Amino acid sequence: MLDDERAREFAGAWVQAWNARDLDRIMTHYEDDVVLVSPVAARILDDPSGTVSGKAALRSYFQRGLDVYPNLTFELLDVMWGLHSVVLYYVNQKGSRTGEYMEFGPTGKVSRVVANYNG
Repeated sequence: MLDDERAREFAGAWVQAWNARDLDRIMTHYEDDVVLVSPVAARILDDPSGTVSGKAALRSYFQRGLDVYPNLTFELLDVMWGLHSVVLYYVNQKGSRTGEYMEFGPTGKVSRVVANYNG
């Protein structure tokens, strides 16, 4: 079960890993059987489902994103939490706002991500 402190710790570590462009550190947050659904994934991967399944595929997708966006940075605006999930609300280097809903699996790592964008 999550609480405010744990949710904020997770969010801070997640943003720091992305801003450091440290793919190994980024990947420590995800379950092996993670599923991500994102309109950016649909565009980058040319797959209308926008679905990335499994940690190896997610790593490849994230690496591609880091390559496509060399100045990628996130500024955390807010963290919302539930019993087994968080929503990270942040702005990227282009000023676009993003809300990522993340569910945690039994090991305490992210098992499902649904990304939502404003532009």
